[in-house]
Amino acid sequence: MLFLAATALTSLTGFAFPNKHVAPGIVIGILSLIVRTIAALARYGMRMSGPWRPIYVISSAIALYFNVFVFVVQSFEKVPALRALAPTQKEPPFAISQLLVLVLFVVATAFAVKRFPHGMGIADASIAPRKRAA
Repeated sequence: MLFLAATALTSLTGFAFPNKHVAPGIVIGILSLIVRTIAALARYGMRMSGPWRPIYVISSAIALYFNVFVFVVQSFEKVPALRALAPTQKEPPFAISQLLVLVLFVVATAFAVKRFPHGMGIADASIAPRKRAA
């Protein structure tokens, strides 16, 4: 719950800044809210049953990736040493950084989907018989 709420607040606060046109950050914010909504639906609406379990993992990872993507962009804009490496964000250091982050998230998400326990969803757990201690 905390992750989804914090991610939503991060995206929503970005809309509070005055903009005269739709900037790439606004597009990323909208996409982040969409995938966060899907994650919330999978987690709370569908209770991660059946196919909603990997949908939850993937959509949560995408929402986090969008936040990290923006973090890298802002780091290259605000940190003097990084800005010197890629002043227009079209230079190789910026592209390599973003590519490494993307690869890391794809690999981590694939492992998470594979390793996240399958079987009963949250809805099924409430009706499952409990074992009694002997």
